[in-house]
Amino acid sequence: MKTKGEYIKFWIEQSEDDWKAVFSLLIGKNYLQSLFFSHLVIEKLCKSLWIKYNAENVPPRSHNLIYLLAATPLKLTDDQNEFLLKLNRFQLEGRYPEYLSSMHRICNEQFAKSTIETTNALRLWLLENLQ
Repeated sequence: MKTKGEYIKFWIEQSEDDWKAVFSLLIGKNYLQSLFFSHLVIEKLCKSLWIKYNAENVPPRSHNLIYLLAATPLKLTDDQNEFLLKLNRFQLEGRYPEYLSSMHRICNEQFAKSTIETTNALRLWLLENLQ
């Protein structure tokens, strides 16, 4: 059985792998997919934090970033909260065909790069909070 630290390390390592994928997808001009993976990066760090601050070692099977962080003592700024709401859209709307055409219209290179830049700032902040 894994320790709490091993579970946290697992989720962090998974987020690092997904972070590399974000840039591969961006370079390949797969903008929507790069944002879907950006969500995965943050989701996995949120799950690491959830494990850190909860008795169980297995986080809820949820993709909702705000829900996951609500079970931690982290205090989000209004900007962070708003960004998480925005990033949550890529998890849901990036999966289902009825949303894909509308999402592809807004997911151009500039939008993707800007969102990834903000994702990185949040990613680094979450990693600091895991120390």
